[in-house]
Amino acid sequence: MNQDILAGKWQQVRGKVKEQWGKLTDDDLDVIDGKQEQLEGRLQQRYGYAKDQAQSEVNTWFDRQKW
Repeated sequence: MNQDILAGKWQQVRGKVKEQWGKLTDDDLDVIDGKQEQLEGRLQQRYGYAKDQAQSEVNTWFDRQKW
């Protein structure tokens, strides 16, 4: 994933992230603040994903996005 794209477009992407992973709260999104590691960590907490699963899901989701 291109970290720069995620960080640079975070305000626009927040809604899409919340649509994809509905268990994430607005507070989670504030903490994530466009950082891939934070997103993966929050997915591990909220969904019980293993680290590899969280990374894979985020990368797959990112690759499907039309920037």
